[in-house]
Amino acid sequence: MDVELHRATGTDIASVDLYAALVLRSQVFVVEQACTYLDPDGRDLDPGTIHLWLAAADGTMASYLRVLSEPSGGHRIGRVVTHPAHRGRGLAGRLIEEALTLVQPPVVLDAQSHLTALYERHGFDPSGAEFVEDGIPHTPMQLG
Repeated sequence: MDVELHRATGTDIASVDLYAALVLRSQVFVVEQACTYLDPDGRDLDPGTIHLWLAAADGTMASYLRVLSEPSGGHRIGRVVTHPAHRGRGLAGRLIEEALTLVQPPVVLDAQSHLTALYERHGFDPSGAEFVEDGIPHTPMQLG
């Protein structure tokens, strides 16, 4: 199954695409992973936010991430998510690769600890102690 890469800034993302991203993020992070939190955090519409996603042929948002500008400089990759029906195809890795072509290091992220190898394949290294957020162990990671 082919997927198509899409990119939009926080000011340019179409409402239908932002809605699809919020649904996917809620489906996985809130429902599947049972983390009760307010996902819309005010950063999705920032002018410096970059939304990247892969859409399946049927229009389903197969995988998504966003890149934020960090107030102290550099960027943060977050909300990396893949629809359950599209897992195991390397889609998140493709989005990470694309994100890293758009920004310069340093780039930071907080990886779910069981996924650190995914980020290490893209050059990220652990940069702090593991912590628990919403009942899930996370590892801070940095590139550059």
